Amino acid sequence: MEPRLIRLVAVGDNVVDCYPDLGVMYPGGNAVNVAVHARRTGAESGYLGAVGTDAAGRVVRDALAAEGVDLSLLRTVDGPNAVATVRLVAGERKFTGGREGVSRFRLSPADLVRLAEADIVHTGECSFLEGQLDQLAAHARRLSFDFSERPWEYVEAHARHAGIAILSSPSGSRDEALALARRVRALGPATVAVTLGAHGAVLVSQAAGSAGTAVGTAAETAVGAAVGAADVLAVAEDVVVWGAAEPVAVVDTLGAGDAFIARLLVGLARGEDLPALAVAATAYASHACTSYGAFGHEAPLPSTKETP
Repeated sequence: MEPRLIRLVAVGDNVVDCYPDLGVMYPGGNAVNVAVHARRTGAESGYLGAVGTDAAGRVVRDALAAEGVDLSLLRTVDGPNAVATVRLVAGERKFTGGREGVSRFRLSPADLVRLAEADIVHTGECSFLEGQLDQLAAHARRLSFDFSERPWEYVEAHARHAGIAILSSPSGSRDEALALARRVRALGPATVAVTLGAHGAVLVSQAAGSAGTAVGTAAETAVGAAVGAADVLAVAEDVVVWGAAEPVAVVDTLGAGDAFIARLLVGLARGEDLPALAVAATAYASHACTSYGAFGHEAPLPSTKETP
């Protein structure tokens, strides 16, 4: 039987990542990346955000259209698009500058009605929508929020709105990540993922039998999936399962975490088995590291004057 077609809408940030060392730029931003990768993994996806009227804004819009992402909620605002400057050091991206451009916006009542139609709505800490998270959570069937590396005070203030919370702890251990995930779970999200960069991630998900969950026993389930070259750890009712992550030649890690998020969200919405989903999301995120940019669509950098 074919899996049910999932509808995901990503709300918020977009950016053009400028690589002055290469003389090129790529579309990106957490919300845009998740929308594109959700589409590539078989979901219907849409993007709600604001792009500028400059060359960078056209790069974002054209890439989303080429990927088949629904743009019916996209705003085009007169002014410059958000951009970031990226330097590559041994395949790792380093952000060295940027501008916000026209990226900030407020959700309208009509937006909220449309978002209520999606299976999952995703946003994050780069989208500046904290003041409307209560409205977003009230309308979304399932709200995913990327907290990245925000401090605990920020997480504690906003995690209650999210059904799925994603955090990043690149220098933490697996034990620390699991402890953090359980701490965030106690704030209300049914599912929490804590990524550890190239060393993996830990996913803690509420058991089946509660609203909004898709997994299967009476116990809390923790699953860790590698993003990069680490192993996969799955813990279910104190049972530990190890599996090797797919090795890849890393070119650029930009957007790998967003690729992981997208595959994870689509799988959760489909009700996929968590250990198998962890492996699938790992493989998908690893593959995202094998080319430049968050999802391709390279364009020439117009001039160094436009690079912050």
